[in-house]
Amino acid sequence: MENMNFENLGLCPEIVKAVKHMGFEEPSPIQAKAIPAMLEGKDLIGQAQTGTGKTAAFGIPLLQKIDPKNKKLQGVVLCPTRELAIQVAEEIRNLAKYMHGIKVLPIYGGQEIVKQIRSLKSGTQLIIGTPGRVMDHMRRKTIKMDHLHTVVLDEADEMLNMGFREDIETILEGVPQDRQTVLFSATMPKPILEITKKYQRNAEVIKVTKKELTVPNIEQFYYEVKPKNKEEVLSRLLDIYTPKLSVVFCNTKKQVDLLVNTLLGRGYFAAGLHGDMKQEQRDRVMQGFRSGKTDILVATDVAARGIDVDEVEAVFNYDLPQDDEYYVHRIGRTGRAGRIGRSFSFVSGKEVYKLKEIQRYCKTKIYAQKVPSLDDVANTKIENILDDVDRIIESEDLTSMMEAIENKVNHSDYTAMDIAAAFLQMCAGMTKEDAEDEFDFGDTGAEDPGMVRLFINIGKKQRVRPGDIVGALAGESGMPGKLIGTIDMFDKYTFVEVPREYAKDVLEAMKHAKIKGKTIAIEPANQK
Repeated sequence: MENMNFENLGLCPEIVKAVKHMGFEEPSPIQAKAIPAMLEGKDLIGQAQTGTGKTAAFGIPLLQKIDPKNKKLQGVVLCPTRELAIQVAEEIRNLAKYMHGIKVLPIYGGQEIVKQIRSLKSGTQLIIGTPGRVMDHMRRKTIKMDHLHTVVLDEADEMLNMGFREDIETILEGVPQDRQTVLFSATMPKPILEITKKYQRNAEVIKVTKKELTVPNIEQFYYEVKPKNKEEVLSRLLDIYTPKLSVVFCNTKKQVDLLVNTLLGRGYFAAGLHGDMKQEQRDRVMQGFRSGKTDILVATDVAARGIDVDEVEAVFNYDLPQDDEYYVHRIGRTGRAGRIGRSFSFVSGKEVYKLKEIQRYCKTKIYAQKVPSLDDVANTKIENILDDVDRIIESEDLTSMMEAIENKVNHSDYTAMDIAAAFLQMCAGMTKEDAEDEFDFGDTGAEDPGMVRLFINIGKKQRVRPGDIVGALAGESGMPGKLIGTIDMFDKYTFVEVPREYAKDVLEAMKHAKIKGKTIAIEPANQK
């Protein structure tokens, strides 16, 4: 399965195009096995958990089999909850993006049934629904199963746990005998096996085994980090390990954008990848990453699925993944082609328990590490420089350089040791000015991670509006006004949140500034 790709699965060009647009570059293990089996018309039992890509595993072949010219119902997917039904419908719509004439409709309880009936009458080929509501439509005869060729039970164990067994059996009894029945379940309890035996014919069993989820070439570490300190810790780890290429995973598109801006502001070559980006943008970002022009890729799970770049040396879980299996997919971006990779996870508060679940699932050890100090970063830089010095001494002709140093020693009070130490400090970037730039604001009570809460001695009684605050801060410091966070105004004072990386500049710029003609005082808010 190593060289498997979507092109050689026998899919129509429209689906392949949509898959690429969604950011998938290669099928997941469950997709590589399930898609060919479903296309052959086999009944299928897929044992897979959320996060394995199972929606696409049944959604792709389901779409491939639908005749867009036939406006009758051809496929039904049963889901345990309305949330999952909506999510699955959305993903299948994305897969059908370039297929004209295919209508996908989620139906579930709590939604106005008249509206659903109207949509059904307009011609729907694929329904994603909860068992109760699907059965309700069958009773009303607003769903007709005459042309149905595929039924999918998604998260079948969950549906049984929620008491839907009778509903499921009623539905399966009411669909054509000559159909394909596909079942996906994380576990295989006895009731599931009974359903498979009763309603499936010679079903092929597909399972993502634990073996496929192992990560033997990856050293895994975690750090207990407060949300507000994540940016700083990430920077220190990047400086210590200096990975050739690294992928940083965030859980939201907003966080991806924020972190990319922060990293760029700190001098790193970073780029973001998420679902809101156009395909041309994604291609451009991935080309830059593959070529090494960008060495840090910040991405969401959806956008990063299937990233196939062998030189990735480190993966950072900036946000801990919401699903155990996402963790496996994430860190699988490194340690490829026989190389040793590293993964670093940031954990806050109760997320430690989530990490233990991940360890149990992966049957692997994730080692706790102490957050590196600034001294650790500095010492590592020095060690790396001295290693480079060894290589230069052994391989380069240094005659002219030695003459220059000898000349300096002869015409000054400095020793060769003094000069060497000064050069080392310069190379390591450890100037006095840089040291003074390090400012720990601590916990200022900011609501949002990565923000600093500032106190300003002016408020409503001076007829100051939030816009005045934003205008002054942005105008004086050069910080984009849109980056300013929560503003809490009181009669005589105001609290305002600014990104941590801008906080020092804002304080410096506002020392002698005026708002509404009044000279103000500004300082970090008292710590909680």
